[in-house]
Formats: sequence, structure tokens, C-alpha cells
Amino acid sequence: MTAARPTADGPPGPGDDTARGTALDVSVVIAARDAEATLPAQLAALADQDTRCTWEVLVADNGSTDRTRDVVLDAARRTGRVRLVDASAIRGAGAARNEAARVARGRDLLFCDADDVVAPGWVDALHGALRGSDMVAGRLEWERLNSRAAQGSRALPQVDGLQHTEPLPDLGCASSSNLAVRRTLFDRLGGFDVRARYLQDTDLCWRAQLAGATLVFEPAAVVHMRLRPGLLGAWRQGRGTGMGQRWLAARYAEVAARGSAPPHPAHRRPRARAR
Repeated sequence: MTAARPTADGPPGPGDDTARGTALDVSVVIAARDAEATLPAQLAALADQDTRCTWEVLVADNGSTDRTRDVVLDAARRTGRVRLVDASAIRGAGAARNEAARVARGRDLLFCDADDVVAPGWVDALHGALRGSDMVAGRLEWERLNSRAAQGSRALPQVDGLQHTEPLPDLGCASSSNLAVRRTLFDRLGGFDVRARYLQDTDLCWRAQLAGATLVFEPAAVVHMRLRPGLLGAWRQGRGTGMGQRWLAARYAEVAARGSAPPHPAHRRPRARAR
């Protein structure tokens, strides 16, 4: 896990003896940078979650220059559940998530993004599924927030099951836009690898499974995804995916050469369909 400044604004923070431990059932972690336009919808969807578990929302601000911090602080005042974490020391979503996880108080970590919208029941679906697995990936829904043209120009993963990609296609992986992991496992793995600019979530999933952890798909945990708009957005997304795949190929070349560990039966799910 990366070292960063111990700053968290909002109700009880890491200064308490219990803050670093298991005072809550769930910590929802959102990495954000210049997200004032989309973050309010995500925070509103989280505020509407109907759950009996004890939980918090941590927004890790990764150096925003817009009103992202104000949006978070306003939500903190209104709900008493949201905390702002200063994660500006190291650029990148993975580093931001690591810093939020460092000060989180939940036994379970639930990850979603600042530009998407969680569906009703999302917290309970992931939290419940973690009772039987070490990591859980939820369903990505692509129609609500995107035009048909945008949907038709991209591959839309994680609709029916886990994702699979080279060089370890027998191991499932998932987007951190809808991912849950037990806190003890996340700490043992050292969090997201900040050396990777892209596909840090795939790397985390693979490292977990190669260490003996289980990853399952929970279709009841739904996140409405927002695609990057226009051709430039599609190009940037594709470019980032390509860079991440090259990094994964280099990192896991030796593992792939000797054969990956046999997947848990729950990992074998239909591959994402392209539309």
C-alpha cells in the first residue's frame, strides 16, 4: 500500500483507535479527480441504498482542480456517512484507492467510480456475496447512461460474468468499477499496484487468485456504467486498455509460461459479449 498523507474530512476518522480496524461492516471507496459533473449522481445513489449494515463512503480526491472536494464535503454534511480523503500525493486511481483503503474502517471494501451510478441494493448484494468468497465482481449495465451509438462502438464487458483476458485467460478478472474485496485480503496483497497506469484491477484479481483467494460474479450487484463520450473517448479508452495489456503480458509472462493455477469453478463464466 502506498504511503500518503493521513487526511480524511468528515465523521469519525483515522485518529480513532478503531478507525483502521473493523469498526464498520463496509467501506465504499471512490477515486475521483475533477468529477464535480458526475459525482453527485453517484453519491445520491449511494445515499439511497437501503441496508442494515454499518458503512461509510470514502471519496479519495486525486488532485482535483474543480469543485469535487466541495461536492464531497457537502455530501458529508448532509449524510454524515461520506468522508473526503486527500489522495493527491501520487497521481492515479489505484494510488487514490489505496489511500482511501488505508484509512477505511470497514471489514469489506467496495469499489465503484465517480462517473457511474450504483443500482438499488448494490451495497447489500456485494456485502452478502463476500460472506462466501474473498472477492466479488458485480454486473456492469451499459444502457441507462449511454447512447446506442456509444454502446455499439465498444466491447461491453462484465454483463453476464467475469472478464477473461490474456495472458491468463483461465483466471477471471473484473473492473474496479464494481468490485468488492475483504479488507484482510486487500491488505495482504498490498492493494493496487501503482506502477501500472491501466488494468490495475485485473492485476489485483489475478494476484488474489494466484494467492489462493476466490473471485465470484454476483449479478444482483449492478452498476450503471458511463462510457467516455465520442471517438476521442473511445480511442483513449482503447489506448489505455492496450497499454495495460502489454504491462500484464510482461508481468505475468513467467506465470503464463508454466501455466496458471486451475480456476475455482465459480470463475468459469460466459465471456463478455461485444455489441
